[in-house]
Amino acid sequence: MADLTIARSYGPARREGRSLFYTGVLLVLILLVLYPLGLLLFNSFVVTLPGGGKTLGWGNWALAWSQPGMVEAITNTFKVVLVSQIIIFPIGIVITWLLSRTDIPGKPWLDFIIWVAFFLPSLPLLLGWIMLLDPNFGLVNQLCVSVFGFTKGPFNIYSFWGIIFCHVVGRQISAMYIFLSPAFRNMDSSLEEASRVSGIGALGTLARIVIPVMMPAILVTFIILLIHALETFEIERVLGPPISFYVFSTKIYQLVNDTEPMFGAAMVLGVTILLFMAPLILFQQYLGGKRSYATVTGHFKANMTRLRAMRLPAFILVFGFCLFITVLPLIFLLMGTFMSLFGFFNIEHVWTLQHWQKLLGDPILLSSLWNTLQLAGGTAVIGMLFYALLAYISVRTKYRARGALDFLTWIPATIPGIILGLGMLWMFLGTPWFRPLYGTVLVLILALLINSMTTGVQLIKSNMVQLGNELEEASAVAGGSWLYTLRRIVMPILAPVLL
Repeated sequence: MADLTIARSYGPARREGRSLFYTGVLLVLILLVLYPLGLLLFNSFVVTLPGGGKTLGWGNWALAWSQPGMVEAITNTFKVVLVSQIIIFPIGIVITWLLSRTDIPGKPWLDFIIWVAFFLPSLPLLLGWIMLLDPNFGLVNQLCVSVFGFTKGPFNIYSFWGIIFCHVVGRQISAMYIFLSPAFRNMDSSLEEASRVSGIGALGTLARIVIPVMMPAILVTFIILLIHALETFEIERVLGPPISFYVFSTKIYQLVNDTEPMFGAAMVLGVTILLFMAPLILFQQYLGGKRSYATVTGHFKANMTRLRAMRLPAFILVFGFCLFITVLPLIFLLMGTFMSLFGFFNIEHVWTLQHWQKLLGDPILLSSLWNTLQLAGGTAVIGMLFYALLAYISVRTKYRARGALDFLTWIPATIPGIILGLGMLWMFLGTPWFRPLYGTVLVLILALLINSMTTGVQLIKSNMVQLGNELEEASAVAGGSWLYTLRRIVMPILAPVLL
């Protein structure tokens, strides 16, 4: 990415001041990321002796890898990740391209539905799909038996393919669209126009022009989704136990929630994920530094690809898919809130309002909503500024340690949430200057900032890497400082991503 940096004629003192500021940011990042990680790594070697004492050794590592079913859990993890990503990625790229680069009708509504799908919580949606596809009481299976003459329901959500299905209709496609759509919209359409003039069709242009140009954003999105897929928990936690199907994350959960919790062994598995993901992160950094991906320049233009006869079929397919992954499970999720016994329609009193009465009558409901708004608002504002600064240093400067800074932003996503939370708890309780923050909303904001760092920074970075130098060079010629340029030039262009 060396060609994306801005060479300015600032004096040595000013350059030194910027370098010191960047180093300060790096030190803060080391404190927030490496310190809890170091605690995790250290405690993975702390072995409790029979008499209650502690010593250093490899006991936790041996205990973790000798757990029954561990090899099978690792195999299941890679099977779920591989199969789900093979299905999800082509669908996500095509939907993103259709909504960002073509004249498909109904874009605002389709975009809105996908955003709704992204913010829907995973567990309630999963309950909605269980209501539909449970092998015993699922409505779809009951319909197949009573109407179409099946001897038993053909669908079983408690299966490997049921787990894959829930991943495909879950948040990953909507997350992929949200990560990629700003970069797709910012792409200079002159490249596509040149392809069409050469006689290449819309799908050929997508494969030969759009996807290669969008490769930084696609690669970052792939690694982010891969990391989250490796950490997937809710779906496997609910659907896996009835068929004895366990993955890496549910094994960690078992270790932490056992009758005698094995925190040391759980931390070993958490560190193992980091060791596995580190080469992928370095590979992504290597690929990102080999090519120039600037598509938003001083002469940028964005024209839509005409679908012509395919406009209506494309709209029907995308609209139908969006309704399928959002409205359908939402209807049955809402229906379940009015049911006396979730999923059972053959009881005497099927419907009730008692669940809503209990919720609305809860005395702590309003205070909980206010705390949630405070936490969400504070995290969003601080995170937007902090993540944008980290992405800017990583992509748009010549700071020597920018590669290390970028690597650090990936680490929080490689550690399972349970283990990362434990490391942060040790950090807040075991460090004197962090201890006063314990029990305050600032601790929660800081924890959320660390947990969401990878997604936030890489999302901004994948779009920032496409900005050409001309806009910043013009600001520098006019006397603008790097901070002024970041605030008045770069961040306004990236406003859709930041919002």
